[in-house]
Amino acid sequence: MSKQRILVVDDERSMRDLLSIMLTQAGYNVATADGGEAAIETLRQEGFDLVITDLRMRKADGLAVLSAAKELSPQAVVLVVTAFASTETAVEAMKLGAYDYITKPFKLDEIKLTIANALERKRLQDENIALKEQLRKERGLENFIGKSRRLLDVVETIRKSADSFSTVMITGESGTGKELVARAIHQESPRRNGPFLSVNCGAIPEGLMESELFGHVRGAFTGAVANTIGLFSAGTGGTLFLDEITEVPRAIQVKLLRAIQEREIRRVGDTRDVKVDVRLIAASNRDLAKAVADGALREDLFYRLNVIPIHLPPLRERREDIPLLVAHFIQKIGAELGKIVRSVSPEALAVFETYHWPGNIRELENVVERALVLGQGEVLDVDALPPNLRRPHDAQDIQLEITEGGLDLEATLDRIEQRYIQLALERTGGVQTRAAELLRVSFRQFRYKLQKHSLRGSFPRGPRADEQ
Repeated sequence: MSKQRILVVDDERSMRDLLSIMLTQAGYNVATADGGEAAIETLRQEGFDLVITDLRMRKADGLAVLSAAKELSPQAVVLVVTAFASTETAVEAMKLGAYDYITKPFKLDEIKLTIANALERKRLQDENIALKEQLRKERGLENFIGKSRRLLDVVETIRKSADSFSTVMITGESGTGKELVARAIHQESPRRNGPFLSVNCGAIPEGLMESELFGHVRGAFTGAVANTIGLFSAGTGGTLFLDEITEVPRAIQVKLLRAIQEREIRRVGDTRDVKVDVRLIAASNRDLAKAVADGALREDLFYRLNVIPIHLPPLRERREDIPLLVAHFIQKIGAELGKIVRSVSPEALAVFETYHWPGNIRELENVVERALVLGQGEVLDVDALPPNLRRPHDAQDIQLEITEGGLDLEATLDRIEQRYIQLALERTGGVQTRAAELLRVSFRQFRYKLQKHSLRGSFPRGPRADEQ
């Protein structure tokens, strides 16, 4: 409470002294001004949490003090003190931004309560601002760790594209941070205060995708017991991020194209078009040129989405960033775990820098977390790293040979595929959506392969796809 500063403004000395003594005894830091002009000059020099000003004063009145406070100390809360005869002017002051007004004569207990409530509002405002700033740092450009030219080029593209309404197409392997880029674009844009909605198109059943994206009206199909607005409408004023865009069925791609071109949608079962105001960002871990050639992505939709292309390089192509990323994750995860690690041994750092990181940044973060949990002391040593990282790179490759009698290629490839699926599920604790990301296939493809190899019951499902 001693840090909360209050400015008392009144041209009557007795009123200034009464409020100053009362607030000082309550533990506040109090300054006084003997009129509006003195108050405005004080506001130019100092900041305050609360300003209490009389409304009727000679020369500069309370409205002038209110206006100056909003300009010079915009986070300050303003209370106006008025006589019964000027309550209409006090109401006008509230329209201009005053928190409340106090009528003379007043009871000390009442004014103390009003001041406490006003300062509580100030505290909540400050807390909200701090949380927004923290969110901006966590999801904005500050979260891109590295010094490589390719990463800096990505950051520069994010910065330049954030203010526009243009669609963005993000490509890159799984684990490179595509959603992080989408969130950074949103946080740096004028839409930062609007919603950011993220959807994995590969995790939505094909029969429900149109309804999820565009909404439906009651009775449109069995189970449609109420109107649903869909993600395009829910994202009004914000950003909609469509991950794994190539998993959207071609029939729905046509409607997606129209939504981008016309900025309007039609809900399932409706006859009316609805205008939408949402910025679209899409992403894929596939080769988009091949996806277009294979028919997985309509060519016209590709060009509509690819207005601003952003490609995220795999971690193995930006190795100079690895030490910085390791240091960042040690600090971040160490704080969460309550562990202090001051350095990384040269041997461990060499392993980090030479490993090929098929899971990219996501895998690196998981490895650092494992090392902090299992490691001892303030130095992260090589013994805390997983065995597969410590093996020579060549030992990580598939060993191939053909016997004199030949081999059954399809059966061999099936066994290899099955083994990799098992390894992915083991690594992710049976969470199928994460295993699919690790193998760089869509969730729909992954489910098909599980059925093909009769592996569905071999591992726990983990969270449902729509809970990821």
